[in-house]
Amino acid sequence: MGLGRVTQVMGPVIDVRFEHNEIPNINNALLIDVSRDGETESLTLEVALHLGDDVVRTIAMDSTDGVQRGAEVRDTGA
Repeated sequence: MGLGRVTQVMGPVIDVRFEHNEIPNINNALLIDVSRDGETESLTLEVALHLGDDVVRTIAMDSTDGVQRGAEVRDTGA
């Protein structure tokens, strides 16, 4: 399972850059930890598109409030 970093947030759409050999498959679930109201929650993202240059475009399954560029993203492999 690879680790990536958020490069762009556009509403429910989040772009994530991974290392070249760790790009997740389309439809894989990714997880990102988000702090909201003093609590940390895991937000699930679904890979929708490979953009090239080791970047994937994802769709968030919940609110993206609190997601910041540079945040670490984990590929679940599923």
